[in-house]
Amino acid sequence: MKRFLPLIIVGALVVLGGLAWAFWPKSHSRTLSGYVDGDLLYLSAPVSGSVTDLKVRKGDRVAAGAGLFQIDPRPAAAEAEQAKAALVAAEAAARDAEKGQRAPELAVIAAQRDEAEAKLRQARAEFERVRILAAKGVYAPAKLDQARADFQTVQSQTIEFERRLKVAELAQRPDQIAAARARAQQAAGGSAEADVRLSQLSPTAPVEARVQDVFFQRGEWAPANQPVLALLPDERVRIRFYVPERQLSLYKPGRRVAFACDGCAKGLGASIVFVSPTAEFTPPVIYSRESREKLVFLVEATPDHPRDLTPGLPVDVTPLAEGR
Repeated sequence: MKRFLPLIIVGALVVLGGLAWAFWPKSHSRTLSGYVDGDLLYLSAPVSGSVTDLKVRKGDRVAAGAGLFQIDPRPAAAEAEQAKAALVAAEAAARDAEKGQRAPELAVIAAQRDEAEAKLRQARAEFERVRILAAKGVYAPAKLDQARADFQTVQSQTIEFERRLKVAELAQRPDQIAAARARAQQAAGGSAEADVRLSQLSPTAPVEARVQDVFFQRGEWAPANQPVLALLPDERVRIRFYVPERQLSLYKPGRRVAFACDGCAKGLGASIVFVSPTAEFTPPVIYSRESREKLVFLVEATPDHPRDLTPGLPVDVTPLAEGR
């Protein structure tokens, strides 16, 4: 009996090994492999400049509306002041176009009119006197003609000054007023645009998020439209996992799945938001000997508690069962 004991042991090991090999795929298939992913939000400035202030660090959490960084605002601030000055000038010109001339200017024209009226009275009296004397033969007809011409000249001047005074009291022509108003509106738009550009040099977090990465530090030169930092909003965190074709019918947008990950809390859940219509080979990021080189379908789900999930973290998703 002792002579056959080694053979019995070897045989038992072979049998146990075969059973383990036979049941290993079934045991391993109890979970679907996946990982945490997220769509980053990149923040940049519309103009180039030096980073004068960096208010966050990589890994920080920021609330919606929190300040992130500051690009040197001095050039943009100067442009904003220039635009505001242009707006003030354009608005003043528009108001002036709707008015007549100033009171001192009107007074000068009125004085010229009064002087012309006085000369007109004198010329009328002189003309009447010469006309009477010319009719009696005292003055020659030429004298009467000269008096009439002087009277008519002064009368024309009086009419001219009266009309100039009325015109001076009026506003500019409607087309000129409309043009002045349009220039004021254009200046207002330029001022608003300059203010927006200035505010874009110190962006704030649009939503609550995690600072995923920082690309430029304080004092570094950041080119225009080059991201200074990247945020990962909680609402953009996804669980990505892969489902075999035979199980695909169970996974529909809106259905719930349970998942687990190392170091995570228990009882995590997510809602399916996307199921790929195209099959693909299992990506190399999924380390599974059994699923390697098999066609699978990508499924994405939004976790209930994305705050503490880090992109790249492997997850195990519990497969959905028939009839759920």
